[in-house]
Order: sequence, then structure tokens, then C-alpha cells
Amino acid sequence: MSSRSPDKIRLVAFDVDGVFTDGRFYLSDDGIESKAFHTQDGFGVRKLLEVGVVVAVISGRKSAAVEKRMAELGVQYVVQACKDKVAALDEIIARLNISTAECAYVGDDTPDLALLNHVGYAIAVANAVPAVHKQCDYSTSAAGGFGAVREVCELILSAQSQ
Repeated sequence: MSSRSPDKIRLVAFDVDGVFTDGRFYLSDDGIESKAFHTQDGFGVRKLLEVGVVVAVISGRKSAAVEKRMAELGVQYVVQACKDKVAALDEIIARLNISTAECAYVGDDTPDLALLNHVGYAIAVANAVPAVHKQCDYSTSAAGGFGAVREVCELILSAQSQ
């Protein structure tokens, strides 16, 4: 853990698979993909949005289920099938006119490392691979898909006295 704090975070970006979900996805015989999202995570996201913290998702995969769930939650920035997560976040923060120091990112696996090292506050979910935990300022006690997103939301809200 570092001495950095989430008290100045204005944007939090999340990976999806392994963070919003437990990392599994289901394919029907027809090739239709489905994922499970935790309802408490959704409530946490809504609380962040209510106090003006911007929420984004940046995922290496594309999924209609992700698009639908994020639309339900009011998440405006949804980047899927992303090959360069750092560039995707940089585009978002340029639109918002904020700095990387005011951003947090939540990840679970090695494709997240570059972005975790790029932001002001890096967060690993409990089920993250060891290399991710080593690079982060905070590690959740909850696993992805089982309340980790809500824990991150509460961490930021608490640090900002919300």
C-alpha cells in the first residue's frame, strides 16, 4: 500500500471481466453471451455518479450485456474491445479536462498494468493476479463480481467525506 489517497478522485475507471464480474461469461448454444453483475455494485456506482464522480469502464472485450448494464447505471463512458487502455483513458480525461492524478483505475489482470501505473490511484480486486496487487495503492477484500466495485465506491465516497 502507498501513501496516495483517493480523496481527490474525480474519475474512476473499471475493467469489466474479473472486476464488475467474477471473470466468467456464459455462452448459449446460439453463441449468445451473458454475464452476472452484482446489484450492490450498481448501487455504489449510482452513489458515485450522484456526487459528481465520473465513472467509466474500459474493457478488452466487447459485450452487449456490458453495454446494457452500464446504460442502466448511467455510465456515460463505456469503451469496449479496447487495445490501448491508457489511450482510451487519456481521451476521456482530455474531454473532462482533468489530470491522471485525479483518476483511479480498478483492474485484475496483467492487461491492466499499464493503466494502473498511469493513474493517480491504482486499485486491485481481491481476485487480481499477484503482479497487479504489487502495483496497487489499495486491494479490495471483496472479489470481482462479489462486491469489489461497491467496496471501491465506498472507499472513494468515504475518503471524500460523502
